[in-house]
Amino acid sequence: MVSLSYRPTMKELPEDTRPRERLLKEGAGALSEIELLAVLLSTGSREATALEVASQMMAQFRSIHMLLDASVEELSGIKGVGSVKAAKVKAALELARRLSQFSMLPRPVIKSPEDAAGLVMEEMRHLDREHFRALLLNTRNQVIGVDRVSVGTLNSSAVHPRELFRNAIKRSAASIILVHNHPSGDPTPSREDVEVTGRLIDAGKIIGIDVLDHIIIGDNRFTSFKARGLL
Repeated sequence: MVSLSYRPTMKELPEDTRPRERLLKEGAGALSEIELLAVLLSTGSREATALEVASQMMAQFRSIHMLLDASVEELSGIKGVGSVKAAKVKAALELARRLSQFSMLPRPVIKSPEDAAGLVMEEMRHLDREHFRALLLNTRNQVIGVDRVSVGTLNSSAVHPRELFRNAIKRSAASIILVHNHPSGDPTPSREDVEVTGRLIDAGKIIGIDVLDHIIIGDNRFTSFKARGLL
């Protein structure tokens, strides 16, 4: 008797596990590198989904930087990729490389809570769910990145120290400023906001990355934990 092993396709997987649907719903920043690659690949093979093929690519090349150096021939040699998909991946990575080299604007410098809030206000004030982000700063308080840490519900955004500090460590950030929005428009801190901030500050002290402030974004107004003496 022959035993058949059934493999679901991407379309048969739950919607919240499909990379493309997650990108449309949560934004590209919510996806892992493997999921972003899966979106580029679009389809997999008879034996593997696009997500599984993307995982194979990352397992073989180990990092995006090594993937950038790979040739089209090397990429197309992976089962389920082929020359057309390899060309798409190379084109996307080359665009990212050129963008990283093209930075004519000076990095924003955070000198006050107003500077931090102004950097994200227009983008975050109208969001319909709580988004938790972190401004990554160097030793000169220049912004070297805005990390999209998590997306929550209408009135809460769960954040774990591991997720918060992962990219800060990778980018060698000297300090961070926590930012999240209140979809209600009222930036008044909740008891949970205060408790979570305290835990994240303690975690930062252990890691060696200072948490300088926590900014809550409302509807064209904000609250600074530092200004209110809550840090």
